[in-house]
Order: sequence, then C-alpha cells, then structure tokens
Amino acid sequence: MSEKNSHPDQLYIEGLLQNNSSIIASIYKKFAPKVKNYIRTNSGDDDQAQDVIQEVLITIYNQAKTSGLQLSCPFDAYFFLLCKRRWLNELKKASNKEVTLQEDKVSIEESVQEMTLQTEVFDSKQSLFDEMFQKLGDKCQEVLKLSFVTKTMEEVAEKLNVTYGYVRKKKSLCTGQLTEMIQQSPRFRSVNY
Repeated sequence: MSEKNSHPDQLYIEGLLQNNSSIIASIYKKFAPKVKNYIRTNSGDDDQAQDVIQEVLITIYNQAKTSGLQLSCPFDAYFFLLCKRRWLNELKKASNKEVTLQEDKVSIEESVQEMTLQTEVFDSKQSLFDEMFQKLGDKCQEVLKLSFVTKTMEEVAEKLNVTYGYVRKKKSLCTGQLTEMIQQSPRFRSVNY
C-alpha cells in the first residue's frame, strides 16, 4: 500500500489507546482465535497464547501512545505476525522442546512485515530504555518521570520544591547518564538506535 493514509483498521489502534472495551473485545473475538490456534499447533497451549496476545497488545498500545502508530495494512495480518514472531522467540528461548512449525500459505504483504519489524524494534528499544532507567538513582528517576508528564520545567521544580536551575541541571545530567548507560549496553548495537 503506497498511500500514506492510515488503513481503515486504524480503529483497532485507536480503540486500544482509548481503552475502548468493545473494540478490545472485538480484537479478542476476531483475531485471538487464529493466534491461539497457531500457538497450539506449534508446541504451545492456551495460557501461553493468552500471554503472547497480552504482550503484543501492550507493545502495540505503547508504540501507538509513544510514536503515533499508523496502520498501513490490515490489523489482522499485523497482529498475527507480531504474535507469531513473539511465539517463535519464546520457542527459541526454551529450545529444549522439539518445535514443529506449520508455515502459513498466505503471502504476507511487505507493509505488514515492515510494520511488524518497526514494532519489534520499538519494543526492543523500550525494553532497553526501561532496563537502564531502573538502574538510575531515585532522584534521577523522579526528575525524569516528572519531566515526561509535566509541561514545563518550572512545574517540575515546583513539585520537587527545588529551584528551576537545579532541576534543569539535574535533568540534563540524568539524561546524559541514561544515554551513556544505554549506549554502553551490549544490547545497544542490536537494537538499531
């Protein structure tokens, strides 16, 4: 699909963002059975399928919230491919099991593969960021968390009961420390920053 307009299935992304229970129920009703069947056919069970579905929906939600995810392909293909890849990664981790895979006979559009790859890269980046963020000191975490959700640094300073100059300098130092920790991580190169 070469047009830049979002796909009509964007309504599922919007529904996740708005925590719309009828859209979320629709996702489970329309798309989860295919994923569950695939996972059951490939060395898994319903509980594992449910975990994969939950993790993928959280990843899609986070990407949509953070990066403004715009579908350029059907939600079904995008969601299924993300779940399939997540499951295959789980199988690789637990490689002590014998794996029998039944490949789809449906050809997957390039846009679905591209969107899936973008979401997987986003998820890897988010995971690395979260891991390094947790290694920061409490004061750095507090300053950065407030600066993420507060409109101005003046408001951050007021909430922390410190001066504007202090909070600006602290945020700069903490951001630098976090950036350095991320770049020093062995996972950094594989995440394609």
